[in-house]
This record gives sequence, structure tokens and C-alpha cells, in this order.
Amino acid sequence: MMNNEQLTEQEVEGLTWLMQAALQNPWYGFYSFLAVVVLTLVVFNLGFARELPVLKKVIVYMMLLVGSFVMWFLEFAFGAPIMAVLVISGIILGLYRFRLHRHRKEKEIA
Repeated sequence: MMNNEQLTEQEVEGLTWLMQAALQNPWYGFYSFLAVVVLTLVVFNLGFARELPVLKKVIVYMMLLVGSFVMWFLEFAFGAPIMAVLVISGIILGLYRFRLHRHRKEKEIA
């Protein structure tokens, strides 16, 4: 692994924003991975989760963890806007679930 001193300024500018942050503090890479995992879980639970038996649920969440690593790698290595897309997806699905809840509540009252 190369230190900050071994990279020229031009080489650092060619790195993705996440790589540059990880150069400053290596923990930022881990924190960004945790952020991708949490955002993936939120989006999955808001939009796609169904009631499953425990073993199937464990398998699904393990696959989500593997998929989160792939998405984190795409953001880290290539600069793909994975976290931004997950945040936007979470907001849209959250709004949808909120409106669906309100609609069902109004339907019960009427």
C-alpha cells in the first residue's frame, strides 16, 4: 500500500472522491461500506421485503451484504454514485409507503 507522500498531486486528483477520503483516513472506506449496507437494507425493507421464514431471511440478508460489497466497490473504484442513488431510492420508497399508509387509514375511516 502506498502512503500519501508517495503519490503525486496529479495522481491523487485522478482518484475517486472515496479513494481520496480513504487516503486521508482509512476508516472512511469502512464507514462508506457501512453506509451502503444500511442504505441497501433500508431500500430493501421499504420496497421489497416480505415476511419470510428465519432461514430464508438470513440467506436474503447475507446476499444483500454481498451485493452491498459489490455496490461499494463500484463506488470506491469507479466513482459510481451508488450512495446517492440509494438515498434517493430510500426517499422515494419512504414517501410511497407513507402515502400508502395514509390512503389505507383514510379508507378504513370512510
